[in-house]
Amino acid sequence: MSYTALYRKWRPERFEDVRGQDAIVTTLKNQIIRDRIGHAYLFCGTRGTGKTTVAKIVAKAVNCEAPENGSPCGKCASCRAAADGTSMNVIEIDAASNNGVDSVREIRDEVTYAPTQGRYKVYIIDEVHMLSTAAFNALLKTLEEPPSYVIFILATTEVHKIPVTILSRCQRYDFKRIPVDTMVERLKELMDGEGIEADDKAVRYIARSADGALRDALSLLDQCNSFYFGQKLTYEKVLEALGAVDTGVFSDLLCAVIARNIKRAVAVLDDVVAKGRELSQFVSDLTWYLRNLMLVKTSEEEEIDEILDITPESLAQLKREAAAVDIDRVMRYIRIFSQLSTDIRYAAQKRILIEIAIIKLCRPQMEKDDESVLDRIRAIEEKLESGAYAAGPLREKDDDEDVPEARIPDALPEDVKKAAQMWPRIRSEISNPGNSMLDKCKISVTDDNKLMIAVLDEMNYEYLNRDLFKEELSGVLDEILEKKVEFVITYVESRTEFKKKHPDLGKINMDIDIED
Repeated sequence: MSYTALYRKWRPERFEDVRGQDAIVTTLKNQIIRDRIGHAYLFCGTRGTGKTTVAKIVAKAVNCEAPENGSPCGKCASCRAAADGTSMNVIEIDAASNNGVDSVREIRDEVTYAPTQGRYKVYIIDEVHMLSTAAFNALLKTLEEPPSYVIFILATTEVHKIPVTILSRCQRYDFKRIPVDTMVERLKELMDGEGIEADDKAVRYIARSADGALRDALSLLDQCNSFYFGQKLTYEKVLEALGAVDTGVFSDLLCAVIARNIKRAVAVLDDVVAKGRELSQFVSDLTWYLRNLMLVKTSEEEEIDEILDITPESLAQLKREAAAVDIDRVMRYIRIFSQLSTDIRYAAQKRILIEIAIIKLCRPQMEKDDESVLDRIRAIEEKLESGAYAAGPLREKDDDEDVPEARIPDALPEDVKKAAQMWPRIRSEISNPGNSMLDKCKISVTDDNKLMIAVLDEMNYEYLNRDLFKEELSGVLDEILEKKVEFVITYVESRTEFKKKHPDLGKINMDIDIED
């Protein structure tokens, strides 16, 4: 027996199985129960939200011999014939391939004949917006006053293309996008039926990638299951199967863009390309990532959890990055990548378009709109306020002044001592958000005479301990000190612990001699 795709195999057969369209389902069930069925319906909405499915259920329910609370029983001869596609009372027409006036004239001739079995003849016209103007005009009279035994159900994804004369003759139902939680629940139900194992994070990513279309979610699940047949689907496996990337890549790219470091940003893109990721999906996901960053910047703390459907770890990362970038800058990024999402669809060299967009982000002087001018002014301000030539920052007064401090060794290695003396300049050369995070760190020396960076915040430590940041810091140290300096980044729970166990090399910066 040939394989049946999941979205076909699990197509709802009853109103109770339809998810995410409760208001529409309740209205149609009540009409069928009370025998107040309309003669013409218009189902509109985005793809994969259940328009054709509900139309087929209605077609079965109106002719069912023993309906159950408005839903078809699925057992009688009429229901079985409709399910098998052999019913003479359910006529499905694809307007995309039958859009001429002759096709509509055939319908107009056929409706004069009453059904031989059942009560109604139901015409389901899918993608009705594809009908020509002449075809719409030929349908008008029949649609307005059809025989009592005829029901028209029109389905479309582009309702704005339907003539007003057609709209006024139909009961219109707008199918909304299906929420992520609803799709996750449905996916888990059918996975239990199919014996598919998957992590919650993987299932939620599939649901979010479907963009409100349950049919798309089922197709994506089918694709992932085929790629890793018989294996448990993890988040990483789903990313691999769909050609997507983890949000950590977007974070690395954003940090490089904020620092206006084209080399680093292009290196991140090179890694994405080397792993064979789908670039159109990469651009779409990055735009969504920037959208989440924008909402973090503009929403109240208590509102964020309700607006964003992300894990606590991803939310903490977004908050760190939101602190390093202004909202108008984020909106400029979104504008550029939203335009790129459109341009890249038909591009032969997608990578080059993405590289151009990255350079635009890093070089606002390439554009002349207001947002870019503000970004250019901000870049100048950052250089003036970087503190590269300023004295070291004043040491904050500790709350525990009575704690004895660890003594600075007399024989410090010259490279460590020089790094401590030039620490303000070193820190100023680091891009945000690393720059602001280092401002809250302490510098010391390890037992084996390496430069120690003590991080007092656990969230900051997760960022500063990443390989990408260590590479940047190592490069800055090499450039300023003109030699290789070994360093370690460690987490210290409190200032008290730091004072007791580690000498504070930050005090070296305060030993400033003033000559008369």
